[in-house]
Amino acid sequence: MADAMISIETRLRDCGLRPTRQRVALADLLFAKGDRHLTVEELHDEAIDADVPVSLATVYNTLHQFTEAGLIRVLAVEGARTYFDTNVSDHHHFFVEGRNEVLDIPINNIEIGNLPEAPQGMEIAHVDVVIRLREKKA
Repeated sequence: MADAMISIETRLRDCGLRPTRQRVALADLLFAKGDRHLTVEELHDEAIDADVPVSLATVYNTLHQFTEAGLIRVLAVEGARTYFDTNVSDHHHFFVEGRNEVLDIPINNIEIGNLPEAPQGMEIAHVDVVIRLREKKA
């Protein structure tokens, strides 16, 4: 466990973030289970379950700091619901309606062409494809 904490602390420092106790605890919860997609509320619930005393506002602010540092990506899928993706590589997503579940699609499974030219002075940073799924009706 101590090695994992050192690794997370180093990762935070390398991204220009001070490894505070709350950032380290939230990063540990966020990255310990591999690639995943979480909302602020879901990570807050995990923190409370793990006896990490943080407010919802702290989780929100920390996730946005992690996003700005390039540790995670933001994925807006369902109206006001935002997911934070620990997989920052180029890839796309399935969104399962009714379950509010996000699944990764490897980048090589989708070919995107005929993108519009970016406005002057701009460049395309990412293309996020979200394919919405639902249970088949009988």
